[in-house]
Amino acid sequence: METQTILVDRNVNKEETYTQAVEILKNGGVVAFPTETVYGLGADATNGEAVSRIFEAKGRPADNPLIVHVDSKESALHYVQNVSDKALHCMDAFWPGALTLILKASPGTFAGNVTADLDTVGIRVPDHPVALNLLKRVGIPIAAPSANISGKPSPTLAEHVFHDMDGIIPLILDGGATEIGLESTVLDMTSEPPVILRPGKISKQQLEAEIGTVHLSTEIKNNAPKAPGMKYIHYAPEAPVYLIEDKPALILKAIEHVQRSGKKVAVLSKESYPQADFHFALSGEALYDSLRKCDLMKVDLVLAVVPLNPEKGDALMNRLEKAADHKWFS
Repeated sequence: METQTILVDRNVNKEETYTQAVEILKNGGVVAFPTETVYGLGADATNGEAVSRIFEAKGRPADNPLIVHVDSKESALHYVQNVSDKALHCMDAFWPGALTLILKASPGTFAGNVTADLDTVGIRVPDHPVALNLLKRVGIPIAAPSANISGKPSPTLAEHVFHDMDGIIPLILDGGATEIGLESTVLDMTSEPPVILRPGKISKQQLEAEIGTVHLSTEIKNNAPKAPGMKYIHYAPEAPVYLIEDKPALILKAIEHVQRSGKKVAVLSKESYPQADFHFALSGEALYDSLRKCDLMKVDLVLAVVPLNPEKGDALMNRLEKAADHKWFS
């Protein structure tokens, strides 16, 4: 299969730009497209065969549910039921935006492989003109996890998608670099108080300012995750990632230790460490691009420098822990 990339000017709303993507999606195919968080790999969320192509392309475990993207609050309400006043308030306050709400799915609406056969679904309205234009034109809910090989760093550029999906999917809509660079906050509205299943740009504090008490989840009940990114190692480059405390003496000692064994080490941090073989920026916007650069440079080990007292529920820390599989350098 040849993978085509179409450059889409986010400021120009041309019908012909989206025609091919809409046709592929309506015919059960998959298309990669930009959102404000990361690039998504989309398929018709009501078509199980189409959704299976997402899992096949990504090599994704089948018990990992997918987030559904729609073009508006009104569209979302067609596909869910028993929506609380708090959920409606979140829609008004944060949509379009980087907030996914876990809600009760209307029976018979979504393919079972979208929801991992749960009675809930994660749904959101992305805040990106290309995504919204595509969703408006296709007129169906689109299941769209990140457009990368499962477990690897999520794509924040179309070239990241092409690297992972060349020859696997037919089309990538290139809308430039994503703005946020980390996946959406996932908030379970079927619990009371609501529970953050995955932290993101929209923080616990922002949510509580709108709807009152919100809890953080650090465990999976019944081994059935309601949201992506809860169960398996995620966001990892080829080289092992180790978390390390932000103590310069410790970091320099770790660099020396790795290099003494003849290995190349990359440091991800806000401060530069020229003693390392490579240094890459550490921020929410740059994290996945930095991890992908580690692969390009054939790094042997990655040290990710974290604050001494990371904020509870911090989105960047959550992704670093997943990438490192909770391993600390000592």
